[in-house]
Formats: sequence, structure tokens, C-alpha cells
Amino acid sequence: MKEERLCITARAVVTMDDAYHLYEPGYVIVCGDVIKAVGSNKPASTEYDTLMEMPDHLLMPGLINAHTHTPMVLTRGMCEGVSLFTMDGFLNTLRRYEAKADADMASLTTGVSCAEMIRTGTTCFVDQYFYADRIYDVVDRAGLRAVIAYGIVELGSEEARKRELGFATQFLEQCKGHKLIKAWIGPHAFFVDNSEELIAEEIRLAKQYDAGFHIHFATSNEENDYCSEHYGCTAIEKMKELGILEIPILAAHSITISDEDIKKMADYPFYPVMAPSAAMRSGFAAAPVKEMRAAGVHVLLGTDNVCNSNSYDLFREMATAGKLIIHTSHDVNAIEPKEIVRMATLEAANAIGLGDKTGSLEVGKQADLIALDLKDIGWGPFAGQDWYTQLVYSVSGHSVTHSMVGGAWLMKDSELLTLDYAKEVDRLEQANKELLRRLAADN
Repeated sequence: MKEERLCITARAVVTMDDAYHLYEPGYVIVCGDVIKAVGSNKPASTEYDTLMEMPDHLLMPGLINAHTHTPMVLTRGMCEGVSLFTMDGFLNTLRRYEAKADADMASLTTGVSCAEMIRTGTTCFVDQYFYADRIYDVVDRAGLRAVIAYGIVELGSEEARKRELGFATQFLEQCKGHKLIKAWIGPHAFFVDNSEELIAEEIRLAKQYDAGFHIHFATSNEENDYCSEHYGCTAIEKMKELGILEIPILAAHSITISDEDIKKMADYPFYPVMAPSAAMRSGFAAAPVKEMRAAGVHVLLGTDNVCNSNSYDLFREMATAGKLIIHTSHDVNAIEPKEIVRMATLEAANAIGLGDKTGSLEVGKQADLIALDLKDIGWGPFAGQDWYTQLVYSVSGHSVTHSMVGGAWLMKDSELLTLDYAKEVDRLEQANKELLRRLAADN
């Protein structure tokens, strides 16, 4: 049976390809799950079967959230006054909550995170957390594209090491062959809570399953302090020695990195992920993004958890990132708006090994796209500014009205099609009340 060719026309098509092609007006033709054509104006009627005209919209690739922990929406707003980037905040707040949570709560809460990402323009995300199999089930139902890293915290326990490696292996097997979901390995933090013995096994698994690492790195100086004391070198130098840097790595935060280590990172598939709202709300410095980019390091963008960054709106995160990079660099030209959009689209896709499938609107790629309503507040005047500035600094993800992943609509006219947000919120409330009950029972 011949697949339908859907032609979507719009006032503007922002492709985010390497040449930053932009069509005003423009169109995208989708056949099945693949983009068949992208161009200016409107194609001949013989090139498509169905026409969807969106003259007051902008089409662009869906955004990619390169670092989050979806089940942690369970404790959104419950970490006020705590710096989650410190070991004290991590152990005495997050770990205290997590000790009372369970796999069922991950199932109950992840739907809200997925729904909010779809609603605000994210079509692909990279997760790192426990209960990866439960996250997988919800993401599969939501229809999002995702790279899910099985989160591993060992803290020197041989029993925990064997258990977590076993679960990680099972999850890597579970995801084999899935069209939209890839499995990675998620050491929470090398050296800090993942021992050298565990690291060797994680490298073996990554090579066996062609997976990457999704880690937290250089949030403060714990890794460097540990490696300096035990090995007499920096964490990056030790990671190079152990072979860790040969594996693709998403390194969340990457704040306390020296210029010398930045130069070393540039030689490897090492991708720092800036989470500006989380860093600012934890009272920490900004990652040295300008210096990293100048060295040829590709920096990505993520929301982190929403315990105290609170929002999955990656458009808001793009605005925060741009302002923070410029502010800390004391340089109004430290980064261009189009480069910020690229961090959340094509560069992220390349980093997770999906650059041939998503991240830009190009012929042959998967049809992962979003449409934004140009009648929404914040856009005008249209003649006096460029689309990238508007996307980064003028509007939010609430301008997104349509979302498609692999040719399937996840949202049309601002209505979620794969998830019932009200029901997902009810599930979240159920899980949160049970967590609070368990915490109260300990007091």
C-alpha cells in the first residue's frame, strides 16, 4: 500500500541544517516517517497527496533535551533553599527522597514529564535515572524519541555494583531494535560514586552494545579532588588513561574545567551539557561555554531535573543559556541565537548518534518537527528581527501547537494525542502524596 505524502506549508521553515537554510514561505513533505522534500513556496500538487496549510506558523525541527531525569518531577518544587549541585544537597535531599520512592512512582510520574516536553516543543530527550525500564514504557506510549541511560550509583558497594550492572545489561537488551528509544549507560559520576572497578565493566558494556555514557561531571571539583589525591592528575587525564574518553559522553554541567582539560576534551566525543536554570538555582557558576566552543567542544543544552529548575520548556532554557553565556563572558557576541538553537537541535542529535535521523529538517531524515503559532504573543515586529532571535529570546514553548515524531503526530492544535495530561497529573499527585506519607512516617 502506497504511503500518503503529506505536504505542510508554513510562513517560515527553519531547517537547522549545516547551512542554516531558511525558507519564507516554505514547505515540508512527509511520507511515512521520512522527510521527502523541503523547499520554498509551495510544491506542485503532483508532489503530495494531502495538503496542510499553516500560513501563520513556523516549522522547525523538534528540540532535543540533552540532560534530564523524568521521574524526578515527583519532587518538583520540594528542593527550595537547597543547592542540589553539592554533595550535601544530593545526599541529604535528593537521595532522601529517592530512598522512599520506588519503580511504581517512576511509572506514575514520567508521563507528566513527557507531556510537558511534547507541549513545549521537545521531540527527543536524553534521560539518566533509575527504573529505566519503567521510563521506557511511558516513553514508548508517549511516542517521543529518547536515549535512556540506566542510572548507576555504586558508592563502593560490591553488591550494588553487581546488581546495577545486571540491571543495566537487561535494559540494554530491552531496547535493542526499538525504533525510537536507544539505551545508554548512566554512571552518576565517575570516581565520586562509580569506582574504577565498576568503570572498567561500564566501558566493556558500552563497547558491547555500542552505547554511550550519560554522566554528571565537574559540577564542583569532586572528581578532580579525588583523582588528584589518588592518582596525582586531573579527572580528565585519568578518564583518558582508563579509556573512558573513547566512549561518546554527555557530561552534564561541566562547570569546573580548566583550559588545559578543555583542550584535551576537544579530541574526544565529549559533549558538555549546560543546564543553566539548574546551575543558577543551585547557586553555582556557569559552565565555561565560550571557552569550550572556542576550543572546538560541542556544548549541548538540557533542563536537568525539575526539582528546582521547575520547567521542561527548552525554549525558556535557550533564553536563559544565551543570557548567561553573554553575561558571564562580558561579551555581547559570545554566542549567536542561531548557535543556541543549534545546541538544542542538530548538535545534540550528532552527539547522541542520531544526526542522520533527526535534529534538522532535511530530505531522508525522520520527520521530527514542530510548528509554532506566529500569532502568539512575543513575535513581532517580523521585519525588524530574525527568526533565531525570536525563537531564543522572544517566545516560549507555549507557542508550539503541533508536534510530530517519526511522521506521527503527538500533538495537533495544542491538543496532546498520545497522552492525557489531566490523567498524568492525577498519577503524579497520587505518587507525590504517597512519597510525603512515607517521609512523614519517618519523622
